[in-house]
Amino acid sequence: MVKQDRALRTRAALVRAAASEFDLNGYDGTSLSAISKTAGISMGALTFHFASKAAIAEAVQEEGRGLSRIVLDEATSGPGPALETVVNVTVGLIRLCEQEVVVRSAMRLARERPVENTWSDIWVPIVRLLLEEAENQGQLQDGARPSDITALAEILTSGAEAYLRSRFASKSEADSVAAQLKTSWQLVLSGITAKEHVPAALRVPGASPTDGLAVRSQEEDGLARN
Repeated sequence: MVKQDRALRTRAALVRAAASEFDLNGYDGTSLSAISKTAGISMGALTFHFASKAAIAEAVQEEGRGLSRIVLDEATSGPGPALETVVNVTVGLIRLCEQEVVVRSAMRLARERPVENTWSDIWVPIVRLLLEEAENQGQLQDGARPSDITALAEILTSGAEAYLRSRFASKSEADSVAAQLKTSWQLVLSGITAKEHVPAALRVPGASPTDGLAVRSQEEDGLARN
């Protein structure tokens, strides 16, 4: 039992060290010797647990996915509106990314080492289903397709991760990136352009400049008809 516990602790330390190295230097820029040095564990012990860099990278990705699933379960367990849940999912994942190097590493490895069951595979389908539910509940404006908003969620989340990395690189002490992502969602959901300044490419075909966006809320449409 003591040996088993020690082996588990050694494996966990190696995964954590590997996550730090992958997060900083990427898959190609990380070596087993660097992981061994960061963990303070011999190469012999490392290769006993992980025969290759690919094997330890998969272990990092699996742990990152596991932590992310916990956040997903928490975000989707409540009774709130589906669209609000989408926001909570993405903000929760980025908050986790801020806090957990294993998750940041899993996100980076998903880009640099594409394999089955990547990090985004565990949450993007859930977001898509939530948006389809939101559409069925009448929460989406006319013309707002779940597939397009799913892509938007991926873009916002990827952008938040990239912004987070730039902050770490510059050692910035700015506000939480998760909080800033939530603000971005608020801007997206409420709109940022006054109707008289809507770009021509976004206007309803054949409408005047003051008619606003092609995608408007039901409330606005009702007011326009009155």
